[in-house]
Amino acid sequence: MLKKIPTILEKHGRKRIDPYYWLRERENPEVLAYLRAENERAERETAHLRALEDALFEEIKARFKPADQSVPYRKCGYFYYTRFEEGKEYPILARKRGSLDAAEEIMLDGNELARGHEFFSIGGWAVSSGSDVLAYATDTVGRRVYTIHFKNLTTGETLDEAIPEATESLAWANDNRTLFYAKQDPVTLRSCRIFRHALGSDPSRDVLVFEETDETFSTYVFKTKSNRFIMIVSSQTLSQECRYLEADDPESEPRLLLARQRDHEYYVEHFEDRFLIRTNRGAKNFRLVAAPVEHPAEENWVEIVPHREDVLLSDFEVFARHLAVEERRRGLVHIRVIPWSGGAGHELVFDEPSYRAGFGDNPELDTALLRIEYTSMKTPVSIYDHDMDTGERRLLKREEVLGGFDPDDYVAERLYAQADGVEVPISIVYRRGVEKNGRNPLLLYGYGAYGLSTDAAFSSPRLSLIDRGFVYAIAHVRGGQELGRSWYEDGKLLKKKNTFTDFIACAEHLIREGYTCPDLLFAMGRSAGGLLMGAIANMRPDLFKGIVAEVPFVDVVTTMLDPSVPLTTGEYDEWGDPNDEKYFDYMLSYSPYDNVEAKDYPHMLITAGLHDSQVQYWEPAKWVAKLRELKTDRNRLLFKTNMEAGHGGASGRFRRYRETAFCYAFLLDLAGRAGRTS
Repeated sequence: MLKKIPTILEKHGRKRIDPYYWLRERENPEVLAYLRAENERAERETAHLRALEDALFEEIKARFKPADQSVPYRKCGYFYYTRFEEGKEYPILARKRGSLDAAEEIMLDGNELARGHEFFSIGGWAVSSGSDVLAYATDTVGRRVYTIHFKNLTTGETLDEAIPEATESLAWANDNRTLFYAKQDPVTLRSCRIFRHALGSDPSRDVLVFEETDETFSTYVFKTKSNRFIMIVSSQTLSQECRYLEADDPESEPRLLLARQRDHEYYVEHFEDRFLIRTNRGAKNFRLVAAPVEHPAEENWVEIVPHREDVLLSDFEVFARHLAVEERRRGLVHIRVIPWSGGAGHELVFDEPSYRAGFGDNPELDTALLRIEYTSMKTPVSIYDHDMDTGERRLLKREEVLGGFDPDDYVAERLYAQADGVEVPISIVYRRGVEKNGRNPLLLYGYGAYGLSTDAAFSSPRLSLIDRGFVYAIAHVRGGQELGRSWYEDGKLLKKKNTFTDFIACAEHLIREGYTCPDLLFAMGRSAGGLLMGAIANMRPDLFKGIVAEVPFVDVVTTMLDPSVPLTTGEYDEWGDPNDEKYFDYMLSYSPYDNVEAKDYPHMLITAGLHDSQVQYWEPAKWVAKLRELKTDRNRLLFKTNMEAGHGGASGRFRRYRETAFCYAFLLDLAGRAGRTS
């Protein structure tokens, strides 16, 4: 590796020597050469697995229907859906007018748009109020910086006007010609400006409607389900602020709904003469209130769903005659339907021990049908329409898994590990017949950040591990929101280490219960879950045979001290502001890069994306370089950078699974299962 002069970083009177700071130089040919050399090294060290990787890739692809289509949803007289054609990588966005038997109108063919691009993604899209103009955002780099295009759906013509360097946040006014959209700061990529564009005009002359000047907030725009209001939202980890303007009067000034206040999070929908507000004001786990549109101040609120200490109100959906709410109890989502006419309503019942359930596409108010999505560790994604009047539930589609898949061949369980006085849920799945004799390879996945819950969902690629004898488990560690708001708050800031010790406790519990042993235990995490992987690698390297850290956030202190890096300023309330010494010291005590030591580490596979806007590629690159310098073992350390993509990895329906196949080959080889077939 090329040697550079170490960089000395100083804060709070303390000096840190960073020998690999130079890897931040994205355009430096020596840096790019270093990343390519690491890729070549990973290929050399896994050359013996190439045939297995190829077989896994083909096996994973073969479980998907070659051609597939989403369940259509109805909006403004059209049925909208997405479909894939056999042998093609990108979605086709289509619709039918009035009936599912009508002729298909192709709005966008992602395969045509992707021609000539190594990476391609369709971000947000929205059809105008007259249903004849499509606005859509595309990214051809992977950095989540989009160009907004317009297409006349009547003529099929793509208009000449395009809006560069935007986000995917789009909302049409009701005049069929005005689009509201968001733009980012060009350096930090913080979404900070809302503009108004009139079709046929020069985008460079678009009107700035709102600018968010607080660098800890970002802003986005959406249209209410009622189609009456354009909402402009400023959002931060601990606070939201909404402005609104009439969609019938797009040139009007936005009005403030509720002024931002520290620790007040609120989310808004509109219904008839009132706003419905999910708020944590006086309600740690949130409650739902109604406020008059003309006078939405707190003194005019009427409570609809009260706060409960043991139930997290996580979402709601508004209909003309019903209200549907998503609630979390003991880590699982429950959906409840409440009629506006009064009465207790009813709850949708799901009978598996762990699962993921939630709202699907529900764009229309005047319907009795609630679209929901359901899946579990052994049940493929299933789309239902639930009749809110009768309680009848109708299955519209279940993801078809080719190759003889039978859910009865698998066992799904819910376990609980003891960690520092709390019970940490574990969702687990394995093939029927597996014995709890302590000799099974097991992959334990974790995330634990931002209050994002990792629910027990199905994955057909995962069968390539499970059918070869792996047990797969999810540790629902603190930092997520599975067990309510306190579960999140106890895994952030100065309590962040709970995330790591929870994961370790889950690993130890699985060993005690006979599911696996340290010689066959593997861990995996992505992004903020990659931070978790880096922390456990430093804390308990003896507990794991191998660790997979995908696009990991591992250089915590240096990144959070640099406000020019995307996401930094908006995440002070997640990790802490290291300009405050107590947060600096705490971060420094667990930051994976800063705590690499001269000792043995497990086998490790680490990934990055050169164009990653969420976790800059240099974080895992620096971590790997320091591990190579200090670690005392001879275990594998593989580092792969996707030179054409960002945080999400390769684009396309199937191309992304090439990375999955490489990872699975790495795990199966270490587990001694490389020669087994499913």
